[in-house]
Amino acid sequence: MKLYIAEKPSLGRAIAAALPKPHQKHDGYIKVGGGDVVTWCIGHILEQSEPEAYDSVYKKWQLEHLPIVPSEWKLTPKPGTRKQFTAVKKLIKQAGTIIHCGDPDREGQLLVDEVINHVGVNSDVKQRVQRCLISDLNTSAVKQSLSLLKPNSDFSALSISALARSRADWLYGINMTRAYTLQGQKVGYKGVVSIGRVQTPLLGLVVRRDLELENFTPVNYYEVNAHIISATQPLFTAKWKPSDACLPYCDSEGRVLNKGLAENVIRRIHGQPATVKHVEHKKKKQGSPLPYNLSALQIDAAKRFGMSAKVVLDTCQSLYETHKIITYPRSDNRYLPSEHYHQASGVIEAISQNASLNTECEGANVALKSRVWDDKKVGAHHAIIPTSQHHKGVLSRAETQVYELIAIQYLMQFYPSWEYVDGVVELEIAGGSFITKARNTTAKGWKALLKEKVKTASGSGNNKQSSNSLPDVAVGQVLTCEKGELLDKQTQPPAPFNDASLLAAMTGISRFVTDPDIKKVLKETDGLGTEATRANIIELLFKRQFLKREGKTIRSTEIGRGLIASLPEIMTLPDMTAQWESSLDKISLKEQNYIDFMSPLQKSLLDLVGYASCNLPIGLKGLRHTKSNQFKSKRKSTKKAHKRAKPQKV
Repeated sequence: MKLYIAEKPSLGRAIAAALPKPHQKHDGYIKVGGGDVVTWCIGHILEQSEPEAYDSVYKKWQLEHLPIVPSEWKLTPKPGTRKQFTAVKKLIKQAGTIIHCGDPDREGQLLVDEVINHVGVNSDVKQRVQRCLISDLNTSAVKQSLSLLKPNSDFSALSISALARSRADWLYGINMTRAYTLQGQKVGYKGVVSIGRVQTPLLGLVVRRDLELENFTPVNYYEVNAHIISATQPLFTAKWKPSDACLPYCDSEGRVLNKGLAENVIRRIHGQPATVKHVEHKKKKQGSPLPYNLSALQIDAAKRFGMSAKVVLDTCQSLYETHKIITYPRSDNRYLPSEHYHQASGVIEAISQNASLNTECEGANVALKSRVWDDKKVGAHHAIIPTSQHHKGVLSRAETQVYELIAIQYLMQFYPSWEYVDGVVELEIAGGSFITKARNTTAKGWKALLKEKVKTASGSGNNKQSSNSLPDVAVGQVLTCEKGELLDKQTQPPAPFNDASLLAAMTGISRFVTDPDIKKVLKETDGLGTEATRANIIELLFKRQFLKREGKTIRSTEIGRGLIASLPEIMTLPDMTAQWESSLDKISLKEQNYIDFMSPLQKSLLDLVGYASCNLPIGLKGLRHTKSNQFKSKRKSTKKAHKRAKPQKV
């Protein structure tokens, strides 16, 4: 018997639909033609066992037990999925050939691998396990994926990486949560002090931003604009560029802090000749942005529609599993395999049927081939794009909004480059330098697909020309400064986090790291968390009452601030956890092994537990978590399940 194991029921049904008939539906599986069987997990149907599964003494939380480090790791069937686990286990024992059909990512690989390993199969069957990567649930696409099976052993590094992440999270979360919960009780904190290697540094980012906002003192600074006229040119303005002699009166960003200095410049340039010293026009072009990965999609949906990361993820899952009109959504990749290029016409036709984008589809030129089609940059999964499926039902408002974002980003690949001219004019007035800049679009290209008009951007910190063009002047030409204008400004505090900026912070975490060596490493990683986990981590911080919403902004609560104030700095910064992600990526690429990742972590736990034991979390004194009992009930519900756990070795 051939056994296909999917990650979830919807994928199992899609696989069965692509296999020969007749089909017989059973409890937990589908029997297809030829006697083969399709079954499924329900996400992770196994979970890391609680500490008391290793030793009953751990039922009572005590500092002297820490750190708890299992010598042989145990997995336990989740209480809510035990029935399905029993069905899958029975089928695995009967199978002669197993096809692993987990989602095409790190967690999807581990999710099915851990079930196969936990159940136990003979070495011959295990060596013959095959891997099927499915990113499109439409029957034709599933059939194609089933025809392109690979040895499951090719993906072992991906599974080990996910396993290392799972165990590291357990070690860090269990030990730190117990340590600080026990210490919190000593200062009167009522509740479990939840600590996580991603959630806690993320909370630290928000807390530090909030404190920076509250302690921010605005500083006045001054700019000078020269209003230029001539007999043949319309009025335009140019911004004063302070010379090196003015630097003692400027801040680190070159802003003039001395009002008298700016006023003196205005007096000096009034009615004076303005000589053109430099004129430059640079023709430039920019290709279309790549299709979305999950984080980029979540950021754009937050900016445009105010959607939370969780809402975007849930909407994507519906578009993928229920409607089948987008590809696998939990992707961290923004490239497409070359074979997809030949499906473009069918995808564009489907977009025209599924969304109100007829004009945009008609303008797409499938003869164009953007940089997105690159097999070398496609991993286990590719960018999120529409499928060729024609949707016959009705989409919700959120589904329509997210689908159209994905569709437009895909259509951009078949539009020409955005072309523009960047221009600069530099003037000399009374010995001072004045500059005006403008950007003029000459061909909209893919920007024609954007809802908003293409904006004409002046250079950073420079004035915009109302005419959207530079004055037509030549080097050596003498114009006149009609007058100077003083612009009295204030430095602005950083904006509080919102859904879009917090996600952007997680993906671009290197911006928040000061150590140059760590910053360099982090620029090469995906940041805090993964595409599949970021939304849930943010929601968890709300659930723990560490974060709250104020309108569209995300702020830290009193409990959240108290926790960060009570922890050693290393636990509240992104450095450590982002380095973990870098190591996990290296494990998945076979550039680092499991032991080299886990050994330093286990040693660092000793130091962290020691610190917690000697330092009370004063910041939590007298605070109370209003839902503290939920943690106790959760532990009780899993108590019996832990007794049946089996050991699992690396």
